[in-house]
Amino acid sequence: MENLSVYHGPIGIMEGERRLALDGRDGCYLIRNSDSIPDVYCLCVLYRGIVFTYRLHKHDGGSWAAETVPGVPKRHFREIKNLIAAFQQPGQGIPVPLLYPVTVQRRLKTTSGADAQ
Repeated sequence: MENLSVYHGPIGIMEGERRLALDGRDGCYLIRNSDSIPDVYCLCVLYRGIVFTYRLHKHDGGSWAAETVPGVPKRHFREIKNLIAAFQQPGQGIPVPLLYPVTVQRRLKTTSGADAQ
């Protein structure tokens, strides 16, 4: 997970929402550690000013799956990047496709630029 540019680590709910609000575009997204469940991650996506959060689980066999809205079959992916690629398409059980990655690198550049002023 650490190799993904959209993985922000254990930043918590409020900080995740703040980082998405800074981007502000529908479909911006990031991944963070779950606050409540160890070894589980959260895919957070902004849509119409609301952050929707979906738990990402790695199963014993090594595949990844996301909890989405009821009625959408759970899909398993060999790698997390494949899950992200699938969720960039409409109709995956989330309100908007993943369109704009909020990366740690972009955030660091934004923070550094603000500090320099």
